[in-house]
Amino acid sequence: MKTLAKVGMGIALVLAIGAPTYAADGGNPKKGKHFYKKLCKSCHSKGQAAGELTPMSKTMGQWDRFFIRNKHKVKPDVFDNISEQKLKDIQQFLYDHAADSDQPQTCG
Repeated sequence: MKTLAKVGMGIALVLAIGAPTYAADGGNPKKGKHFYKKLCKSCHSKGQAAGELTPMSKTMGQWDRFFIRNKHKVKPDVFDNISEQKLKDIQQFLYDHAADSDQPQTCG
């Protein structure tokens, strides 16, 4: 029974450590900030119809789920015109500066 508990705790520890580090494998946050400003802020700025959206608008897990589900509610086809690498870069930037990250940021 103790062995089973140790295995369970080991699995839980691996999941707890591994889950928050998902983000975008191979994403460059510096490029992501540039692409976010260029491709996203035109609709997601204060006063725009889509509403303000910054890295701090969501937690790291919420940003991961957004990109995993690949769902953009208002314009579902918006990602079709953005390369996979640019999306990874944007995702990494948003993840690295999310509300619960070590360096939250607004992307001013």
